[in-house]
Amino acid sequence: MSSFLAIKLDNLALMGENSDMQTVHSHPAPRRATQAVCQRIDRGGERLWRMDDFRDLPFAAVARALSRLARAGKLERLSKGVYYRGRGTAFGPSRPNPAAIRRLATSKHSLFPSGIAAANLLGLSTQSASSGELATSASSVPRKLIGPDAVVHTRRPEAWSHLSEVEAALLDFLRRGGRTSELTPEDTIRRTLSLLAEGTRYQRLVDVAGTEPPRVRALLGALGEQLGGHPGAVQQLRDSLNPLSRFDFGLFADLPNAKAWQAKDRRP
Repeated sequence: MSSFLAIKLDNLALMGENSDMQTVHSHPAPRRATQAVCQRIDRGGERLWRMDDFRDLPFAAVARALSRLARAGKLERLSKGVYYRGRGTAFGPSRPNPAAIRRLATSKHSLFPSGIAAANLLGLSTQSASSGELATSASSVPRKLIGPDAVVHTRRPEAWSHLSEVEAALLDFLRRGGRTSELTPEDTIRRTLSLLAEGTRYQRLVDVAGTEPPRVRALLGALGEQLGGHPGAVQQLRDSLNPLSRFDFGLFADLPNAKAWQAKDRRP
């Protein structure tokens, strides 16, 4: 950035401080902090800025400086405590890098692939949703961080935040009865069993199954019974179910023990 614009940023910081003074003189420490914020943003060029980038400066002074720069059009506020410094191009102001935005969103919220994206991650589909589909335990995620067209399923159980992407994708897949799979029911079941058999994955899913809908617990029980080697976990899941309930197993209705796990009859 030009030295002229750097001077303007410094002047903007001082004007912001002076507007708050009126009859009271500003303390020099906040004023220096505001100048430091402007100088760093000037030197940083096009990039994202967060409050964490100014940990060595007084929090309140940093918050005021960033807010004033955003009001003056020098920064774009993306979400609480997150700002973007753009640059001019022949096609107008630059936009934040989508990959950087997604990484930032992931660092602030637990985000997991959902729907077709989950099936793709699990090797059960070759499709990829153009707008993206995500699940999160948060009640909301700032649209500017994930894109305006992304499909977001909020308020997933908090237990999901302790799962890996594959584990959360498996729960999402089971919630949908495997309907996002491109494979035959037989191959879908075979692939799902293979994924559940890796390491301690099945037990980890059973450990959080108490926060899942009954149909997911029933499916996990039926699949665990097919896997073998998890009698305690399987019994735990069976004991959690109302014996009078019936569940839609979707593609998993072809499991040989589906009826024993209270699966509804498949529609012709």
